[in-house]
Amino acid sequence: MFVGVAGIIGAGKSTLTGPLAEALGGEAFYEPVETNPYLEDFYKDMGRWGFSMQLFLLAKRFEQHQRVVWSGRNAVQDRTIYEDVVFARVLVQDGHINERDYNNYDSHFKMMLRYLMFPDVMLYLKVSPELAMSRIKERARGCEVTIPLAYLQKLHVEYTKLMREMQGYTRVVYLDWDQPIPAAAVANIVRHEIANNPMPFARHL
Repeated sequence: MFVGVAGIIGAGKSTLTGPLAEALGGEAFYEPVETNPYLEDFYKDMGRWGFSMQLFLLAKRFEQHQRVVWSGRNAVQDRTIYEDVVFARVLVQDGHINERDYNNYDSHFKMMLRYLMFPDVMLYLKVSPELAMSRIKERARGCEVTIPLAYLQKLHVEYTKLMREMQGYTRVVYLDWDQPIPAAAVANIVRHEIANNPMPFARHL
């Protein structure tokens, strides 16, 4: 099975991904944070580096997505390629990516979508932007300390829209992640969802 773990920055995706993959007897796939050459610069100047950052991440997520599918194993992915558009949309809203560059990005994204397989289950970790901000400060990842709350709030709005869209393509499970539950319990939810819901439809938990 292929499980995507979705949520805004600071939701707790990475913390869940590893234990959930272990509980499902599979492999964990994480975001390319350490190997991202744009991350530091992006948070210093989103207007200068937003488009470059998005294209880099799009390519990396496409590559990782294909490795997930071709692995032939159960897999849990920390943020899927489908979520990438959320960040691009917010950068456009804030004037950091212009219309021409966004159309360029969008054409690449739509071309890649033709070759992708949707996850069997998309887990959406719902957290308030305020709590996400608190978690970001706790983990103290240097480049993230300047993230404004308004940015997380816009991501939250766009994620809500995306999850509604995804319900037409895969099983979407909404988890209240203000209060996380054990990975073993999440694994049981995933198994139940796949066993009992052969057609895509959302389950609110």
